[in-house]
Amino acid sequence: MSYYEGLPFFLCLAVVLLGAAVLGWLEKPLRWYSFGVSLFFAAAVFYDAPTDLIYLLVFYGWSMALIMGYAKIRSSQGRKAGIYHAAVLLSLIPLVLCKVTPLFHKSVFGFVGISYLTFRVVQMLIELYDGVIKRVSFAETTAFLVFFPSFSSGPIDRSRRFQKDYLGTRSREEYMDLCGRGLWKLLLGAVYKMVLAAAAYKAMGYLETGTMWYHWIGYAYAYGMYLFFDFAGYSMMAVGSSYVLGVELPDNFRMPFISRDIREFWDRWHISLSHWFRDFVFTRFIMYSAKKKWFGSRLQRACAGFFVNMGIMGLWHGLSAVSYTHLTLPTT
Repeated sequence: MSYYEGLPFFLCLAVVLLGAAVLGWLEKPLRWYSFGVSLFFAAAVFYDAPTDLIYLLVFYGWSMALIMGYAKIRSSQGRKAGIYHAAVLLSLIPLVLCKVTPLFHKSVFGFVGISYLTFRVVQMLIELYDGVIKRVSFAETTAFLVFFPSFSSGPIDRSRRFQKDYLGTRSREEYMDLCGRGLWKLLLGAVYKMVLAAAAYKAMGYLETGTMWYHWIGYAYAYGMYLFFDFAGYSMMAVGSSYVLGVELPDNFRMPFISRDIREFWDRWHISLSHWFRDFVFTRFIMYSAKKKWFGSRLQRACAGFFVNMGIMGLWHGLSAVSYTHLTLPTT
């Protein structure tokens, strides 16, 4: 089973969301229910990949030890920059291994979802250091990490926002409104991924056999449409599923192709990722470099910040060359 792919997943998803809708209509809390079904989906997805399951469990134990350990140190010793930097660097080790080992034809920690889980862990460590997060709960942190709608490819939520929804109980009217919006997003995301992305993919198959210049241009546009509808469809289904479970995950796309310029496009495409890098990489680099007086002007700091931000994001996308000549659609 894979997240948002194949008949078994969607059958299980329908049953799970029906149960959530009943509990929400009865005005019951959904936190333990969503926690349980998240564990169920993780077990089902990793059932046929025992090595990946071991990597996931090691990652989970490592990350929880860092979060809980650093939270304890932060509360007792205050802001210690060296300990904080060590905790963040240690939290990145599994992701670095995942990205570097393919260069040596190996796959260490290459399980589905490791990038997005790492972003959640790093965010919590940074906000613990800043004092924005005052305490951490073992159960609530685990629920945040394994929440199944966004487990494999986001959207990237923030722990404080997640916990506010996760721990809350909505009135029947509030929940049914949220549930209705969630079902609409879920169905629209399915159309994006299974109809429009599939159509774009078939167009690519036709155009890649052509030899004229307009075939190449058409292929480029078809490929762009495929990337958008496939990923935006997945993200929309994830957001819709989370709504039914009572958690308002942030949207990941906001009509990027109506943007007036590349800056606006960047703010509309994969929003949760770009905003995460803006808040935790770019802005912090600007503040730190200003404090250390590394540059003579704001423009120099901003330019350096953009290079750092985009460089790290490029490294995150992968160090090895990947060929997209032959793409395969998810089985639905």
